[in-house]
Amino acid sequence: MQLEIDVEDPWPSAGDWELLAQRAALVASQVAPELAQERLITSVLFTSDADVHALNAEWRGKDKPTNVLSFPMLERSELLDLAPEGPPEMLGDIALAHETCAREAAEKGVPVDHHAAHLIVHGLLHLAGYDHEISEADADAMEALEIKALAVLGLADPYGRELEQ
Repeated sequence: MQLEIDVEDPWPSAGDWELLAQRAALVASQVAPELAQERLITSVLFTSDADVHALNAEWRGKDKPTNVLSFPMLERSELLDLAPEGPPEMLGDIALAHETCAREAAEKGVPVDHHAAHLIVHGLLHLAGYDHEISEADADAMEALEIKALAVLGLADPYGRELEQ
């Protein structure tokens, strides 16, 4: 998967957010192989709460910021049927809200970059058609993939559960 990454204020310039997004995408494609196609393109926007708030209100009818938004361009069935050869295909867009991400990281007692990596993996799984809001079983399945991906990065389980081996 190819990433188009844009980092805006208020994300600190000291962080290597592009590398973080690339690493998160790599591990997401390891746990969800449908994301591993080279012809897929995903945009990742590191932006402000205000921008995510506006997107959330416009596209989801929710008048508040959130930590990450995902806007898929392909249905899951289209992604699964995508031939390896062909022109580039836009998988979708992800937007991360800095202030919400930083606040949640502080509440969890984890570095912001660890939480951002989790949110990118979470967003990519949404773009692949996984959805934790459908049922508890779907939520468990998606969370298990997130935990596995983050473990590859050496990051702790964000849900505080142990996976069965």
